[in-house]
Amino acid sequence: MSNQNSISVDVESTYVETQSEPELERFVFAYTVTVTNHGDAPARLVSRHWVITDANDEVREVNDIGVVGKTPRIEAGKSFTYRSHAVLETPYGLLQGNYQMVTDDGQEFAALIPDFSVIAPSFLH
Repeated sequence: MSNQNSISVDVESTYVETQSEPELERFVFAYTVTVTNHGDAPARLVSRHWVITDANDEVREVNDIGVVGKTPRIEAGKSFTYRSHAVLETPYGLLQGNYQMVTDDGQEFAALIPDFSVIAPSFLH
């Protein structure tokens, strides 16, 4: 298994109605991400690149060090889970991206964040 395939990313998202203000075009979505190392060596999550597209096709990119203030080293066979959120101006959107990972011996690779949609339930038809 190559390093690129040794990391899986699972995301669960929810609409945060109590923090959203639809009349002000503010829709808040929380998501929980679990990064699992299926490989045989540890890997550190060093940075992230997110692409967030709202229903108006407005694209915002996020490039930053680590996640939630951490650069977790994920042991072989272990997972790292964190919670974060995104604020959109529309009731639905698409998030995608990747994490830049590095092994203890310095090999860098990208772990794909699978595309996932967020939608405010009251806007489902």
